Amino acid sequence: MSQNYDNWERIVEAVLRREELRQVALYSSREPSFSSISSSFITEPATPIHDDQNIQLGSSSNTVNETDWDRLLPSDYEDIIARSVNPVAYATKKDLYLSLCDSPILLDGGNTSFHIDKTTGKKCVMIGARKLKIFCGEIPEFWEWTSHKDSRFLKVAKLKQVFRFDIRGQIELKILSPKTTYAAYLVFGFAKSYNGSLWSTYGSIGFVNNDKDVDAHKRANTLHLIPGRDKTGNIAVMRPDRWMEVEIGNFYTDQEYNSELEARHFDLQPSIFGTLGHPEMLPSKCDEN
Repeated sequence: MSQNYDNWERIVEAVLRREELRQVALYSSREPSFSSISSSFITEPATPIHDDQNIQLGSSSNTVNETDWDRLLPSDYEDIIARSVNPVAYATKKDLYLSLCDSPILLDGGNTSFHIDKTTGKKCVMIGARKLKIFCGEIPEFWEWTSHKDSRFLKVAKLKQVFRFDIRGQIELKILSPKTTYAAYLVFGFAKSYNGSLWSTYGSIGFVNNDKDVDAHKRANTLHLIPGRDKTGNIAVMRPDRWMEVEIGNFYTDQEYNSELEARHFDLQPSIFGTLGHPEMLPSKCDEN
């Protein structure tokens, strides 16, 4: 599995590098005062990507063909962009690929965010708070649904007080890239009312049809939502967008096509604590053989 990951990463880099070389050549031709730039490029051989799909980038030309970009896109990209809340306009497959890497789109009524990881070409999905199963989530004394200027989703969930903390995010594996190791994260932020108290929370990954709640407790990872508080377990870190994230766990997409995965974040102790959150599914580099 790690070999496939490395091959795919090199292929994505190859396509992007060829485009970069093409842009350099065009720039050079427009600037006669500079010496011409000559670059050699070693292409990748035919490399297996999925079960029986190969991609061939061998060419002496620096031109990146539309076919190259088409093969980097997910096979179901047309269905994905058709589910976008806002129309996805693009002139070329290159425009679409780079747009999906740099600008996540909202799907399914705005409750799911989708983008492509530029390094690996794998699908990345974030589930909005409104799509989560939150224990007592509709009881105003415990949870408040509010907007947030830094969230891509219309509503986020603000925890006010709760006697039982249990959040579940479920996703069908068919929306993710096949035969890939993913990491599931909880993305959150601290509300102004947060008073600094924190208890040990737990996270687990399981398949809806195969795993029971008791199994989640047995395999749970300890999660620490404040960086630097503990050296054991999964510790939250600050994202570039200033939200926090903590890894819930890893999973590998080798299950049946219609399997449904559940990422769960829970605790059984009472507490008062403000946070805003979404779970995110990102491809992980800890692929296993």
